[in-house]
Amino acid sequence: MENIIFVIIMLGLSALLFYLGFMLWKKEKINIMHDYHYTKVKDEDRKAYTGIMGKAMIVIGVGTAISGIIGVFIDSAKCGIPFGIAFILGICMMIYGQIKYNKGIF
Repeated sequence: MENIIFVIIMLGLSALLFYLGFMLWKKEKINIMHDYHYTKVKDEDRKAYTGIMGKAMIVIGVGTAISGIIGVFIDSAKCGIPFGIAFILGICMMIYGQIKYNKGIF
């Protein structure tokens, strides 16, 4: 029973992250982010900035989905490894985008 709840939560979170990543990357909806994250982003860099941030969010979503699917078959903390790897990679991508386009993390 715990596995089913874990999978539902992880896949729901993954769907949310995919949606937000898609809205940032493809639709360039920068306003779904808090305004202090993009105050210094120039208009000509807006497409690149939303692209990197959206892709990073999708990477985290993929890790969440994989972790949820593995959680069906493995009943241990090892199913969190894909999430951890994807989360670290996604956060590094976001920090890179923040430093490059927003001239700092905040």
